[in-house]
Amino acid sequence: MASQSISARQRLIQSALELFTAQGVSSTTTRQIAEKAEVNEVTLFRHFGNKHGLLLAVLEESAAFKDLGESLVRRATPPGNVYQALKDYASDSLHTLERVPEFVRSVVGEADQFPAENRRALGRGLTEANRYVAQYLATVIQQGDINTYLPAEKLASLLNGMILGYAVIEFTSEFHELWEDRDDFLENLVELFLHGAMSAAPQLARETVITQEVEDLPAILVHKILQNSRKSGIQDYALAYLLFGAGLSVSEIVGLQRSHQISDPQGLILQITTPGLPRQVPANQWILGKHYGSYNNNPLIKWLKSRKDHHPAMFVDNVGNPISELELLQRWEVWTQGLLTPQGKPPEIAQAQQTWSVEMLMRGMNLDELSILTGCDRYQLQPYARRAKEKAALEAAIRLDHKPA
Repeated sequence: MASQSISARQRLIQSALELFTAQGVSSTTTRQIAEKAEVNEVTLFRHFGNKHGLLLAVLEESAAFKDLGESLVRRATPPGNVYQALKDYASDSLHTLERVPEFVRSVVGEADQFPAENRRALGRGLTEANRYVAQYLATVIQQGDINTYLPAEKLASLLNGMILGYAVIEFTSEFHELWEDRDDFLENLVELFLHGAMSAAPQLARETVITQEVEDLPAILVHKILQNSRKSGIQDYALAYLLFGAGLSVSEIVGLQRSHQISDPQGLILQITTPGLPRQVPANQWILGKHYGSYNNNPLIKWLKSRKDHHPAMFVDNVGNPISELELLQRWEVWTQGLLTPQGKPPEIAQAQQTWSVEMLMRGMNLDELSILTGCDRYQLQPYARRAKEKAALEAAIRLDHKPA
């Protein structure tokens, strides 16, 4: 008898889920559910009281999102590909929702009519799914596979909220232009998390850690440093040119090979292979309002054309070995000897990167574009954006002062 009772209960839950999925909650009657489950309505009322009681059981006993979450947690050890794991989870979650579109529409549209107990059950289901995603994220954060400035629980809430939001929009509206298709949404969703709220650890391994205070160098000081480097020799001039014209770090410059120069009729482009993901960066011919040659005739091109050796390194020391970071720092000290920043300190080589980044923003580049060129995420670049706005405001005020009242 007990087994028959359990069997009838499960048949009612399954029948209700199928009918809710096919035609929505409000359009489904208890008689339809009972007939599909091959029991009478009295049995349904005895087990669940009414249709909303049956809906409560459906919400509480559906293990779809719990299973998805558990599967994601299992992928955290070993961590594997975080990008692919998050994309698979988001894709599988959407696939689960897409199998029950009428149910989703009905729950979203009628939730305000549900008893409080049903709404709490829906909330518990979402919280359960969130807990597993947070557990996965907490694990990969602890293992150092991603870096983030938000708690794992908040990240999980944002991810699941966006997935659910996508499903609601797709199931309830047509002809919108929010994204091209499902794959476009998934790729942009994961990219947003990995390069916005989070960042893959290797990408953050840059030599210069961005601080909250950006101390870019004034144009007159930059041009003086470039002038001094030119006096030190053709290679020194090329090194200083890349510091201020391409915004490269010390480690990136000493790691350059001759083959990393890319021929392009529109500009001088360098391939940066370390650290982090490979990227391409242009070497600008204009630096803080002053012209430093052309795309095919600038300090770097002149240095490479002057080379008599065949060493693959782009820069070499006096005995023909690749230049070291220490030697580049020593050359910087020579170029900046006796010079002081507006703060009354000797210029530091890391300020060349800061100066280039601020200049790019001042000349119209947006944060997404600068993020691609530097390998840093938007959060890291926010101090640069603030500094660029400060300089723009100051320049605007000076221009106004030059106009007659």
